[in-house]
Amino acid sequence: MKNHLIQVAAVIPDLKVGDIAYNTKQILKEIEKLRSSGVLVFPELSVTGYTCADLFQSDLLLKQTLDALCQIAEATDGRNQIVIVGVPIRFENSLYNCAAILSQGNVKALIPKAFLPNYSEFYECRWFASGIGLHGRTIRIGNEEVPFGMDILAEDEETGAVLGVELCEDLWVPDKPSTHATLAGANIIANLSASDELIGKEEYRSQLVRQQSGSCYCAYIYASAGTHESTTDLVFSGHAILAQNGSILSESVFPEYPNTTTALIDLEVIMHDRLRQNTFESVKGDAYRRVSVKIQTVAKNDVRIDELAEILRENHYPIARNPFVPKDDETREKRCRRILQIQSSGLATRARATGIHNLVIGVSGGLDSTLALLVCAEAKKLVPEIRIIGYTLPNEGNTTSLTYNNAKALLSLLADESHEIPIRESVELHLAQLGHAKVYEGDGDITYENAQARMRTYLLMDAANMKQGLVVGTGDLSELALGWCTYNGDHMSMYAVNSSVPKTLVKFICRCYADTCENENLKDVLLSICGTPISPELTPNKNGQIAQKTEEKIGKYDLNDFFLFYTLRYGFEPARTAAYALSAYPELSEEEIRGAGKNFFRRFFNAQFKRSCLPDGPKVGSVSLSPRGDWRMPSDASASLWLNDL
Repeated sequence: MKNHLIQVAAVIPDLKVGDIAYNTKQILKEIEKLRSSGVLVFPELSVTGYTCADLFQSDLLLKQTLDALCQIAEATDGRNQIVIVGVPIRFENSLYNCAAILSQGNVKALIPKAFLPNYSEFYECRWFASGIGLHGRTIRIGNEEVPFGMDILAEDEETGAVLGVELCEDLWVPDKPSTHATLAGANIIANLSASDELIGKEEYRSQLVRQQSGSCYCAYIYASAGTHESTTDLVFSGHAILAQNGSILSESVFPEYPNTTTALIDLEVIMHDRLRQNTFESVKGDAYRRVSVKIQTVAKNDVRIDELAEILRENHYPIARNPFVPKDDETREKRCRRILQIQSSGLATRARATGIHNLVIGVSGGLDSTLALLVCAEAKKLVPEIRIIGYTLPNEGNTTSLTYNNAKALLSLLADESHEIPIRESVELHLAQLGHAKVYEGDGDITYENAQARMRTYLLMDAANMKQGLVVGTGDLSELALGWCTYNGDHMSMYAVNSSVPKTLVKFICRCYADTCENENLKDVLLSICGTPISPELTPNKNGQIAQKTEEKIGKYDLNDFFLFYTLRYGFEPARTAAYALSAYPELSEEEIRGAGKNFFRRFFNAQFKRSCLPDGPKVGSVSLSPRGDWRMPSDASASLWLNDL
């Protein structure tokens, strides 16, 4: 598979204001250190120092700047690397604050700053002219004609990296140059900055970078001048920010110098999000000139699963074992509460819209029906007319006392009305009518198993008719992805509140509710349910203990959810997801990961017919399988391409 991981770096060197020889030496030193990085971004006017003030009008300074620029460019010869430094450049009758793009031993392009701050502590219009309107121009540097203007992108055709540039204030204005560059194809933006430090400015700066990388679906490399700049009136903090698609990957402020902040960016993720978000439109390609550069990926361009996993590990690329579940306790609790709020709001609206206030729900003592019952309880807070009518539907010999007692306890705490309907007699009659034995005939006897699931749904639907109610579904996103639901059994309801909540998150929502409900009895029951093995309990138990454990049949939910997330959220090919999983689960072998992936894709493709006729349910995250809003797939599609990739 192709490797689209590129190490990028925001480099804040040590420098002396106006000492070009010293600054050049420091920049070259950092370039030599960073051979593994594909993109190096230095601060604004890093060759001279940003705070030179009227020294920018010195012929000596400007001439030495050009000599230094050629010297730094030579350092990129023989490397698949792009270096971007800040220089003052005289063009015709004006001076411009420029970013110089250096690659393959040459100055590839010079891009002038568009928006010059001339307010408060800034006074750039005294020395520099705006680059707005400069298109299609060239400037002679050494013996070469170098593209000059704001209409330039740097492109590496082999990796697909396309880089655009803006300088400091360009990020702070409404009509940002980087917006136009990304619409023209740039997937990496470099910002050479000199932003002085004030109280509250660091946070706002981070928000700007995060937001721009998110709205433009790009990687954003921000490198700002450090404390070595003149402190006559200002202090600069060397703020470095690396972001991708709305997330900050790495950040540093007030570091020791020289300082390099690095991160891996993934062009695959960027391009998938652009394809997926069809409102991200392109502009005509002829609006920009493209200069050819070389930008190396981390390690080689074509990699195997184990090689990509090793690259991810070596570079400490953050990959969550449970991508649906935030690692941070505070963030996770907030996420869980918000999901529950979305679910309950959706159910409350459905109750108001239909005028049906009786919510009929089957409670098994398992995680999914527990979450659905909690959703009903929260919906009742929004619509006090709601009555929760709960049913336990045990099957003697299969249902264990643990789940049965938990279900009864939950209903006593949360339901307005509860009923128990043992289903053994009904199921045996049904099986006898079919000519099937009344007992379980061993592994693979899905008739016996599904007869119970359908009997429960049949009873709940009729109970809803009798109670003039609405059946609340309990099945979750992971079960729908794997087809682990009985068609027209637990697969069906009148409103499916858990349909976009993955199994790995269901447990955390229930646990979060337990920790915050302020009811010790409810907390004890919820924690007991969270600690119970996941099982549909459709086969005989063993001495009162759960015998049928779901994950022994369909694989571990954490791995299934891992493949689900990266397949739907980022469109990864299976081998890439397997490499990510191998990095996230170092205790597992490559064969185990491949096996988990094959199991997921076989089940995922085979189960589409069940997803094509799902009941309504609220979307709570970026991954959903609703056939109406999120996932449209032919029910008879072949999985061969995906299985072969593994």
